[in-house]
Amino acid sequence: YAPPLNIGGYTSAKQLAPGNLIAYWAFNGSLVDSISNTAGVNTGTTFATGIKGEALQGGANSYVLSNPSAKVTGLQSFTITEWINTPPPSNGIIGLFSLSNKSEFWGNIEVFIENGSSNENGMLRIHINKGGDKTYAANNVLNLFGKWVGLAVSYDAATGVVKVFVNGSRVSTGTVTGLTGPLAFTNSGNLVFGTVQFQTTPSQTTSTGRQDWASFLTGKIDEVRIYDKALSEQEIGSLAKLEGRGK
Repeated sequence: YAPPLNIGGYTSAKQLAPGNLIAYWAFNGSLVDSISNTAGVNTGTTFATGIKGEALQGGANSYVLSNPSAKVTGLQSFTITEWINTPPPSNGIIGLFSLSNKSEFWGNIEVFIENGSSNENGMLRIHINKGGDKTYAANNVLNLFGKWVGLAVSYDAATGVVKVFVNGSRVSTGTVTGLTGPLAFTNSGNLVFGTVQFQTTPSQTTSTGRQDWASFLTGKIDEVRIYDKALSEQEIGSLAKLEGRGK
């Protein structure tokens, strides 16, 4: 006999803030967002063993596009959580997730790994559009590559604070000049998994096409969740521990 696993009062990831979960891709042999029932469109990706079940396997010139729900395009605060297992960048920045903006260089939300990142100095970049691009940089993040790593990024409209978490632990927090209050995205296009918005064919934005310094996720991504609030640090820690145990 063993008591059921209980982390922070939860026994499963699906119990955590279910009323705020507005999009979820398990990537268990499917590209469907299980909240909106919207199917993604594949270019070159496959499936492989994930942190839970299967994961999306990326590659050169490979990505997935998905039509976002109105709840996603209407975000005012957010938390995005995902698991990645990737080598460090060698051919250009590694795009992980984008809510594209059809007329701007960067997406309404863009999360990527910067060139030159290593396990000694991982450099994450989060672009958030509010009346123009606002960039949050998290540097000196340790041990991002070569194994499954849980990432989380949150923005709280009430405080203007951006936080970045790795495996449930906060590694960076701060504000960006001009990024305060509720978000109000414009010209929202597709969600993009596995690259940044302008590396797709065709580009997701009229502002630019492919760039030599940008590339694709050649590793894996799994368990992508979008919440319409800034989860608490306790909630993010519990979620990472549960998912890391396959719950």
